[in-house]
Amino acid sequence: MKFHRVYIELTDICGLSCSFCTTQPANRTMSLEHFELITAQLKPYTQEVALHMMGDPLVLSNLKEYLDILQHHKLRAFITTSGYYIANHHPTTLLHDATKQINISINSYNKNQNTITLDEYVAPIFELIEYKLKHNIDKFINLRLWNLDETLSEEEFNQNFFDRVSKRFDIELDSKQIYTQKPKNIRIASKTLLHFDHYFEWPSLDNPLYGDGICQGLDSHFGILSNGVVVPCCLDAQGVITLGDISKEPLEKILHAHKTKKIIDGFKKGIAVEELCQKCSYKKRFN
Repeated sequence: MKFHRVYIELTDICGLSCSFCTTQPANRTMSLEHFELITAQLKPYTQEVALHMMGDPLVLSNLKEYLDILQHHKLRAFITTSGYYIANHHPTTLLHDATKQINISINSYNKNQNTITLDEYVAPIFELIEYKLKHNIDKFINLRLWNLDETLSEEEFNQNFFDRVSKRFDIELDSKQIYTQKPKNIRIASKTLLHFDHYFEWPSLDNPLYGDGICQGLDSHFGILSNGVVVPCCLDAQGVITLGDISKEPLEKILHAHKTKKIIDGFKKGIAVEELCQKCSYKKRFN
């Protein structure tokens, strides 16, 4: 049983209130000791760990210590952040030897009540990119604009952001052309991309019934919440589908449990056996 990636929620705290995020944090943070116990069990299953489900790992002042643990176990890290806390960390922490990619959710700026200007927000992001380029550091940085929806258009905000990117990195970006051609990404510098997508609906038991289908949960990945609960998918941030608690039983037992196998076998047949999966619209992307 191999997975492309395992999502580990270091903390569910992000400090923001993005309008596209409906979950409420429990103010939990995974201890270094718990993280060490988890990562020690991951080697047979994956080589990559995404430090995110909900929350922002950059709120943690000791982020480097978590990355040190991943490096010790020869695991590569994907860091996803809103970008608000980049200035709190030296570039060498974020561009740690264990880091493979940093994802920055740019549209989080436009979906909050801000006390800082757009220029103040992008300044440390651009400085991180320039540090990477200046020191020829072989890491990916993705600037995520997952807001290209026609009904929830953010074209004015995007153009304001594009203007700043264009000026800083000497590249011409035009939002009208991007909205027309719909590229998946645009390269703005070496291993530095603008990454485009649409808003998605978080799965919830309150959602409409979407029915069966296939999903990449427990196929390409699974998730571990900050309290140790193992879930089948990176979008089950509330732990609705609890497969087990890694602080109480080994990961191997959880991944081979009857409930886990039932979900895997169901998706292989195009059947969503769990109610939350029945009420998740994200799986439409795989059908």
